[in-house]
Amino acid sequence: MSDLIRLLPEHIANQIAAGEVIQRPASVVKEMMENAIDAGADKIHVVIKDAGRTLIRIVDNGNGMSPNDAVMCFDRHATSKVRSADDLFTLTTKGFRGEALASVAAIAHVSMQTRREEDDTGRSIVVEGTKIKSNDACVCPLGTTFDVKNLFFNVPARRNFMKSDNVEFNHIREEFERVVLAHPNLSFTLTHNDIEIYQLHQGGLRKRIADILGKGANDKLVPVEEKTDIVSLTGFVLKPEFARKSRGEQYLFVNDRYFRDNNLGHAVSKAFEGLLAPKNFPGYFLYLTIDPKKIDVNVHPTKTEIKFEEDRHIYMIILSAVKQTLGKYNVMPSLDFDQETSFDLPYSMKNQPVVEPEIKVNPMYNPFQSNSGKGSSSGFTKAVSAQGFGNNTASPQDWENFYSIEEESNSEQGILFDSEEEATESRETLIKDRYLITTCRSGLLMIDIQRAFERMVYDDLFNRFISNPIESQNLLFPVEKNVSKEELSAWEEQEQMLKRLGFQWEIRDDTLMLTAVPSVLVQESIQVCLDLILEEIAFKAIDKGDIAHLIVRSVATAAGKKKHQLSGAAAEQFIELLFACPEHALSPSGKKIMQTLTLDEISNRL
Repeated sequence: MSDLIRLLPEHIANQIAAGEVIQRPASVVKEMMENAIDAGADKIHVVIKDAGRTLIRIVDNGNGMSPNDAVMCFDRHATSKVRSADDLFTLTTKGFRGEALASVAAIAHVSMQTRREEDDTGRSIVVEGTKIKSNDACVCPLGTTFDVKNLFFNVPARRNFMKSDNVEFNHIREEFERVVLAHPNLSFTLTHNDIEIYQLHQGGLRKRIADILGKGANDKLVPVEEKTDIVSLTGFVLKPEFARKSRGEQYLFVNDRYFRDNNLGHAVSKAFEGLLAPKNFPGYFLYLTIDPKKIDVNVHPTKTEIKFEEDRHIYMIILSAVKQTLGKYNVMPSLDFDQETSFDLPYSMKNQPVVEPEIKVNPMYNPFQSNSGKGSSSGFTKAVSAQGFGNNTASPQDWENFYSIEEESNSEQGILFDSEEEATESRETLIKDRYLITTCRSGLLMIDIQRAFERMVYDDLFNRFISNPIESQNLLFPVEKNVSKEELSAWEEQEQMLKRLGFQWEIRDDTLMLTAVPSVLVQESIQVCLDLILEEIAFKAIDKGDIAHLIVRSVATAAGKKKHQLSGAAAEQFIELLFACPEHALSPSGKKIMQTLTLDEISNRL
């Protein structure tokens, strides 16, 4: 039997390595920007065409490369940053494996121009699929310019798995923001299809964060600072009122390198405990400085996962520092010992109206009067007479009369009825403006009114907007929201669809001003709808075909968040409209609308 193990051909090995490092156009942007920073650049310009499918250009004013280094940089494991294995434990640079340029060149057409300050001319090199097509002297500015074209030209399967331009560019923007947030002392520019997305100048960390978050961000930030022998911690957290339902504004950096760590993120969430609404997440930008010997960044191809030698201590330091910050800047609730007549309510009860307890009393009830009218001549029952007012012995019926409570026919719970006709008329009962209970053959049918309303609105809007624009209602006063550049770009990208759904708006600086909204929305739900739409289109990776569904679902969800007063004929009509929907059992987000409580289940519970 012949040997089975063979060495892979070089071109296949290169493509496998490229697949680990270069997963999508955003990966190229990240690797090339980090190379530019390691080269000493203080100005970096990123140019994108068609979300990176057509062109990714990185221009920097760094140190440049010699003619020999310009060729060597495309070889695998060729690096200027590691000389021995010990260097892996004292890393201070971004890239060190020597795989980035080799991986990019293996799956794209790459051209490079580079020049050092001491050289009169630079070098121009063209590489296609790891093969150098040309290597010539050229006239070029100081630094390096990379053009990456036709990404995945020789890996069609990977190219076919790329998402829409909107999704891919959102990934590019995300990687760009992670790099620029780690280096506020450098200047960056991002351009997409000839539209300038970011122009960030050198400055302080607070300004850089505000530039990324958009107008009004400065007032959201609370500084965090803590220095220990284990770690130095600086950065900012967002005030609780600016928490989101997504984790889009959560950034951790160690030694100016972005990384992900659920454990340390949990420390921040723990510090905010009791300050956030349910299912909301705090925003934070935290920067850790640690001895490189105490961390290992070489555990993941993209270097976003890092192992810490003293992770438990770092967890407690972050938790303590954030809690201290929230208290120092009066973000934590304080104790008021002069407060006597008011109470702190749980968050879930903040918006509930205060209802005075109601006690129902039958003024005609007399426990000492026999219902049978057969008491003593004095009007006392036999039981009372037996206690010194008579000689008769109390009977069980006497004590039942003593403790009896008059039952109301047609009670609030809708259980007792005086007649069959009245029971038919009142068979639907509304409980706390949210649930509708009606009888069915097998028992009781419980309907979540809010989810049912969402389903009906969703089906109606979706069916109508496909053929005709949805009618709008003009707002007397525009609804304003400060938005980040990412949110604004995502909103403008969906302009045609949003206008077809009935939205009209104006944009002033970083403020989105809604002037008209779909007529199905009430005033109280407009802000909720705006937040839901931005959350869907700006912070989630979604396919182009799902965008309409997500936007319409957001409108329906916001429209359903209101009080519904249903009774009698209105309740019956509501149920009929619900069952007319093709998918009446589930809400647009996939949650149950109704639940049946069978007669057997009722019997078992009673």
